[in-house]
Amino acid sequence: MSFKNIKLGIAPINWTNDDMPQLGGDIPFQQMLSEAALAGFTGTEIGGAFPADPKVLKYYLDLRGLSIASEWFSSFLCTTSYEENEKNFIEQLDFLEALGASHINVCELSYNLFAETVSMFGDAKPIANDDEWNKLTTGLNQLGKIATARGFKLCFHHHMATVVQTRDETRRLLDNTDPALVYLCFDTGHFTFSKEDAASCAKEFGARVGHVHLKDIRKEKMEQAYAEGFYFRQSVLEGCFTVPGDGFVDYDGVFAALEDAGYDDGWFLVEAEQDPAIAPPFEYALKARKYIKEHAGI
Repeated sequence: MSFKNIKLGIAPINWTNDDMPQLGGDIPFQQMLSEAALAGFTGTEIGGAFPADPKVLKYYLDLRGLSIASEWFSSFLCTTSYEENEKNFIEQLDFLEALGASHINVCELSYNLFAETVSMFGDAKPIANDDEWNKLTTGLNQLGKIATARGFKLCFHHHMATVVQTRDETRRLLDNTDPALVYLCFDTGHFTFSKEDAASCAKEFGARVGHVHLKDIRKEKMEQAYAEGFYFRQSVLEGCFTVPGDGFVDYDGVFAALEDAGYDDGWFLVEAEQDPAIAPPFEYALKARKYIKEHAGI
């Protein structure tokens, strides 16, 4: 496969979960960085335990030959003023720019169920109305213009338990945003968990992909999640997510579709929310690195 310009990273959430500090909250960020580098990765995303001073963080990254791929940005374009979102967005761009990053992953969190203990399926799933969709897509275009002018790619992250989760919702967002300003953070796990075929989605959306999250799904756990109506954090605690090659995502199909679409200058970022006490992060990082080498050639 022709992924010679693709950079390979792994997310800190494999070690420490920012939303559930009981999962790896005692693991020092230096350990995470060292084990990522030792496993053969060259980058990571921003974690909550990382130093807030970019100069300090860059020191620790440089020691290990790592760089920052991107950072999550929580937008609330559906429900708060554009101006408030823009202010926070620019502050985050400033931080990323100081680290030499060039991607930012935006996820719309209006009405999200991340902190809720209600099922994320069926009627409970967050929905945006037409006016809110217009605010979202218009706002993303405006933020994308700011990002592009500063040399960044704004990559929208579809996500379980949010207003942009499914294939249809992702299509609606992409159809109503400027392809020169708004890219897709393509997540194999979240499409799969939403009962979409990840390889087919990669074929459809490949031309818009600006960043890739590689996570796998354990099929039996996903079936249990739907049967029992898991809430989102429960899906993490129950082990629904894992690293590439440890679930049932068609990664050969995904990689082939991304190659056909010309995705050849960006990141593959391994991201698998798990309990580090059950799934040792370094062990699973090595598994992921080996699998990607064998199946994507990088």
